[in-house]
Amino acid sequence: MTKWFRQLLLGGMLGLFGILAHLMPLEERFGLFWLFHLRGPATAPDNVVVVAIDQPSAMQMGLSIMPRLWPRDIHAQLIDKLVHDGARAIVFDLVFDMPSVLAETDERLAQAIRAAGNVILTERLVRHNAAELLDHDRALSHLIIQEGSGQLLPVIADEATARAPFAVPKADRVNHYWTFKADAGDMPTVPVLALQFFSLPVYEDLIRLLRLVDPMIAEQLPSPERKIDVEDVVLKLRHIFWGHPQLVQHIYVQLNRDSALSVAKKKMLAALINLYASHDKHYLNFYGPPRSITTVPYYQVLDPGGYPVERSESPRVDFKDKVVFVGFSGATQPEQDIVRDDYHTVFSNPDGLFISGVEIAATAFANLLENRPVRPLPLQGSLGILFLLGFTAGMAFMLLSTRKAIAVGIVVLITYVFSASYIFSETAIWIPVIIPVVQILLAFILSEILKHQSALKKSEQLETQLVEIRRSLGSSYPSKAIEQLLGNHQEQGIFSPCLTTDVAGYTTLSELIDSKDLGELISNYRNALKDPIRQHKGQIMDMIADSMLAIWINQPEHSLLRSQACHAALDLAAAVERFNQLQSDHRLWLPTRIGLHCGEMSLRRGDGSYNVVGDVINTANRIQGANKFLNTHILLSGEVVDGLDEFLTRPLGKFLLPGKTLPVHLAELLSVRKFVSEEQLWLCGIFASSLQAYQSQRWDEASGGFKEILRLFPADGPSRFFLTLCERYRDTQPLPPWPMCRIETK
Repeated sequence: MTKWFRQLLLGGMLGLFGILAHLMPLEERFGLFWLFHLRGPATAPDNVVVVAIDQPSAMQMGLSIMPRLWPRDIHAQLIDKLVHDGARAIVFDLVFDMPSVLAETDERLAQAIRAAGNVILTERLVRHNAAELLDHDRALSHLIIQEGSGQLLPVIADEATARAPFAVPKADRVNHYWTFKADAGDMPTVPVLALQFFSLPVYEDLIRLLRLVDPMIAEQLPSPERKIDVEDVVLKLRHIFWGHPQLVQHIYVQLNRDSALSVAKKKMLAALINLYASHDKHYLNFYGPPRSITTVPYYQVLDPGGYPVERSESPRVDFKDKVVFVGFSGATQPEQDIVRDDYHTVFSNPDGLFISGVEIAATAFANLLENRPVRPLPLQGSLGILFLLGFTAGMAFMLLSTRKAIAVGIVVLITYVFSASYIFSETAIWIPVIIPVVQILLAFILSEILKHQSALKKSEQLETQLVEIRRSLGSSYPSKAIEQLLGNHQEQGIFSPCLTTDVAGYTTLSELIDSKDLGELISNYRNALKDPIRQHKGQIMDMIADSMLAIWINQPEHSLLRSQACHAALDLAAAVERFNQLQSDHRLWLPTRIGLHCGEMSLRRGDGSYNVVGDVINTANRIQGANKFLNTHILLSGEVVDGLDEFLTRPLGKFLLPGKTLPVHLAELLSVRKFVSEEQLWLCGIFASSLQAYQSQRWDEASGGFKEILRLFPADGPSRFFLTLCERYRDTQPLPPWPMCRIETK
């Protein structure tokens, strides 16, 4: 299995895992929980208030904590008080489906509802068998279940402005509700009726906008000049927007163009349009733990001055233009144990206090009013993000080292979770958050397993190859220093001198003798090269035909590494000279060119072998090749001898080598200083002054110096090279990049 195939396979598997995991309830169960808690509590709109039937109210008023046992004339008093205080709408989260013991209290409540003209009642949502389907043998095959609203007490229900159920799922945790119940004939629920009633002041503006888009559609709605039946308006608007999807875009265009509408009216109209055009399942955008929506005990509203108010109680609330939800809302867990009208949500308290049903209904209405329910990212978008994230993580982690994979994984996780949380806080858009975390963790674990298995396989291949390499090259390749340096990594950046060699005239020699003799000659030659490298702690990385590559990595000091490499180069040249003198036929001599350079390179373990890569190796080869043009044996770069005073070198100036764009300062390595002869010192002194004259274009002076050297050292290649240039430039002015010398071919 190739490396790229493993990467593609892992990336594809993680991408598909994300898609399949999204079809499971992981995000709704865990992701939504963490998004809410990362966001923290939010401020609920101040025009929504809950009046709580709770234990303090029952105690202060001398009533049972069970709401069904409260006299209904108490609710009539509450309605009168709220109407007097200017409440826009009153929603009862109490089901009045049974007559009271005292019929006059029912009548009193009905009168208060009729007089208020803004009371919405909650019905029960019941299920019943709508029809039975029989097969051809008259046997029951299917049972159709249909939902509907339970019957309220007519004397009270007939006086209400509107009535509807409030539908939440029967689940371990409530995350959503329904605006319309499809199983009940697309019946609207309480939050929808409350919003439509609250927005009646913009009803005429809505009809006007519809007339601009499609007059025929606008005619289907009741005229605003007549008394409005809220339930009828809701059903008609739902039918209009759901049956004409293109209507939404057109009406938004008209809404944005209408400069006569205030910002508040535009927001209200946008909330209505989104309600009727959206799907019936809405995710609740909770504002925080229980009682995050302004909650006032029942008894404080009914008679603020008549009961003692404890310091811990809520401050008095101005009900003017507010929507008031009335229902049971326990402030403590024992209260809720008595009256089970509470639900487990993302913000349920650890002490067992859940959010009451009336507060969930108020939350649903507030979400519609603010036009900020939790909106899951569209399915295509979620699946696209999950597949792309999983695929990218799988591909990337296979390329990165363990340490880099950990760092990148942490950065990606933090960035992604922060971004998802920020988007959720600012826009209430729900982006998957748990599955991406799992994908990244799996990407790291699986990539490490695959890399470990691949490393084991390559290690086995490497050990097999090392046996063969050591058999032919000796124990110096590769040493434990390389293995320890790499450790568990496949690649390591190092600083190292690099020494390369090449035999002059090897191609001609290979044509003169048969392959068997040539093989024996080269084998003996290689053995002669190994000892100087080994003695000076170098590592032979490659031996191919007549060429060798060696590096130095086992010392912490760079200067010591460079010194060892220079000593090895001098001893190597001496070893080659001794080897050549032992040959009976001078045609079998192997004159060797040596090049030295140093710098940063990569030591890599891969495909069953060790190797070094980088520009340093390429430059060392070019320096070695320059020996051919300068007729020298050991050339090195200025970086190698910088600061090393123990060697005698002859600087040769700047050279642009084949295939390079930057010049290299070349020098010839002559000897260790303590072994320097008088002739070598004289040579270096005369050559330095002659080279300076050449670079200053004093051609006669430079030529005289180089000729003087050649009289004593006729084979001195650098002097011959620069004397030729002096004679050329005496007649022809040199052109840039002079005084840098250019070597065109290898």
